[in-house]
Amino acid sequence: MTVLTHESAPTLFIEAGGTRLAYRRFGPAGDVPLLLLNYFAANLDHWDPKVTNGLAAEHDVIIFDYPGIGGSSGETPSTIAALAKACVALCRALAITRFDVVGYSIGGMIAQQLGSDYPSMVRRIILLGTAPRGGEGLGFTELSVDELDNLESLVLYALFSPSDASQAAGRAYLERLKRRVADRDEAVSKHSANAELAALREWGQAVPSNERFTMLQKINQPTLIVHGTKDIVVMPINALLLVQHLSNAQLIMYPDANHAAQSQHAEIFLRHVQLFFQGAGA
Repeated sequence: MTVLTHESAPTLFIEAGGTRLAYRRFGPAGDVPLLLLNYFAANLDHWDPKVTNGLAAEHDVIIFDYPGIGGSSGETPSTIAALAKACVALCRALAITRFDVVGYSIGGMIAQQLGSDYPSMVRRIILLGTAPRGGEGLGFTELSVDELDNLESLVLYALFSPSDASQAAGRAYLERLKRRVADRDEAVSKHSANAELAALREWGQAVPSNERFTMLQKINQPTLIVHGTKDIVVMPINALLLVQHLSNAQLIMYPDANHAAQSQHAEIFLRHVQLFFQGAGA
């Protein structure tokens, strides 16, 4: 039997909530799949195969394009709540009633929304380089869709730190992104990227002090928080806020790591994920 990987899994499509969503699924079949939610302006091919294949060694992994992103049709939602509803629509279309979730950056914000609004569907949560609603330094005024024209420059600046070791890890990451040759995803349009940027900025707006962490108080699922000590996209203080206000969370900070800490430290990250699942229970 052919074993599907990040590089070989076919791009599939399914109608969900009136939208045709593109997705790929690989890894051993299981009762509770692992749904991966991507970062800003990223399509299926922007996932790091070292991370996705590592996760798929033990999990039924699903990656997908949000509406309007890559191969998915429709308009890209401009709020995190609407993006979360698109995730739920995908799962229901695939007859998935319960899942674990890995959310990276904006995907981590969506994961929080899912854990809060759909607790019966979400079993466990992994948050990568993300922040709570109304967190610290979340204006995202420095983000521009024009930067998407030069992927290499953007990745090396925004996802990896300036150190020689981190820049080398960034270049290795960029090479891994080329591994999938056939059936690659469509580019992300600036129109859709702007919609995601609006969602990020809406999430980052200041929240009254008495309501700031209300969402986190509703999330009781076991949660693993992973962050880089030198993240310039989402300030590390936000990881501390998450672990402080979530009732069942643990935090891992990776040294000399920017916004792609899980890729720079992929081997230890995958081991930490494995330990998290072993200790989180059913």
